Amino acid sequence: MLSFTGVNDENLNLLRERFPESKIVIRGENVYIRSEEDKEFGLISRIIDELIFLSKRQDRITVDDVRLVIDLIDDGSKERAVRLNGNGITDKSDIILYNKNDFVKPRTPTQIEYCNSIAENDIIFAVGPAGTGKTYLAVAFAVAALKNKQVNKIVLARPAVEAGESLGFLPGDLSEKIDPYLKPLFDSLEQMLPYEKLKGYMEKSIIEIVPLAYMRGRTLNNSFVILDEAQNSTAMQMKMFLTRLGPNSKAVITGDVTQIDLPQRELSGLMQAEEILQGIEGVSFVYFNKGDVVRHRLVKEIINAYEKYNTEKEPENKLKKST
Repeated sequence: MLSFTGVNDENLNLLRERFPESKIVIRGENVYIRSEEDKEFGLISRIIDELIFLSKRQDRITVDDVRLVIDLIDDGSKERAVRLNGNGITDKSDIILYNKNDFVKPRTPTQIEYCNSIAENDIIFAVGPAGTGKTYLAVAFAVAALKNKQVNKIVLARPAVEAGESLGFLPGDLSEKIDPYLKPLFDSLEQMLPYEKLKGYMEKSIIEIVPLAYMRGRTLNNSFVILDEAQNSTAMQMKMFLTRLGPNSKAVITGDVTQIDLPQRELSGLMQAEEILQGIEGVSFVYFNKGDVVRHRLVKEIINAYEKYNTEKEPENKLKKST
């Protein structure tokens, strides 16, 4: 309870400040809410449920955690239940995957739209800034599909494109040089599967983490395929990736068009796909924004600052190009 309420009730007081018309009281191990409006009562209940979950998972919650949960749930008050066809998860049960002592579920309206889109389509594009859960949720869906025997294989791919550093300066052979580019995907898997199980899956090639270039010439049947950092794929690579899909397979493509590391003259495959594939049945596009950021609260502030800077610099950059 101390973890939940915070030192000198700082967490609880933050909640009271946000909903001054309602009364929130702690008595022993119980939380009592009194509110004149059903909608506000429901919001406070959901926020408290989420904070209790957080406090169990990480031992203690901070004021920043409380602010983030309030913002996410208050902003998403119009969210609809996630429909995850075939995963045994139905209305109002929006948990995608149970992992270790935790579970994975969507936490913003766009994440819910994303999850519904993955359930209903075979090719899904998720476009938006870092920290919005695009890759993490896709990996959770892939692991859930594998556990439920909906697919026989998970393939995670990423372009090995340099972002300021050079591959040549990294130690080791080509495989060792590429490993750092694939590490974020491995990190997500490690959070969802016990290490020994993950190791066994990878040794049997049931789960593969590969550079995008290694996908050429393959046909992926009964597979859940994820292409991460797709903004750094070329137009040719994107076409190659999309045409790898075989029967009973699903592909999720994630990327952020504001973080393209390709040479200036090279067209991003993600941006081209947005133009070409809109309107095709079975292909879905979901767009995240800074309001969906679920990392540290400062990530949202950093994205805001960069957007402001780029907006202010845009006229100056156009002037330079014209001269």
